Amino acid sequence: MAAKFYDFLRGGFLTNQDAFKNWKFMLFVTGLALFMIWTGHRFESKVHYMGQLSDEVNELRSEYVDGQRQLMFLQMESTVASRLKETGIAPPKEPPYKIIVNRTN
Repeated sequence: MAAKFYDFLRGGFLTNQDAFKNWKFMLFVTGLALFMIWTGHRFESKVHYMGQLSDEVNELRSEYVDGQRQLMFLQMESTVASRLKETGIAPPKEPPYKIIVNRTN
C-alpha cells in the first residue's frame, strides 16, 4: 500500500505503459478546470456590471423624482405669479370674457 502511494506521489502513473490514457484524462480535466474558471470570471463580471446598472437606475430614478418635484413647484400659480411680478405682469383682477361668434351664412 505504501509503495503504491509513494509511486503515485513520484508520478509513476504518468510514465508507465498506460500513461497515454492518463495524460488524455489529465488534459481533459485540466481543460474542464480552465473552462470552469473562465465561466466563473464571466459570471462575476456580469454580476458586477448588473450591480453598476442597478446603482445607475436608482440614481436616475432619484433625479427624475427630484425634477418632477421641481416642475410641480414651478407650475404652481403662486410661483408663476411671483416670478412674473418682477417683470411687471400681474394676474388679472377680473375673469376673462367669453367671446361668442355668430356665424351667418
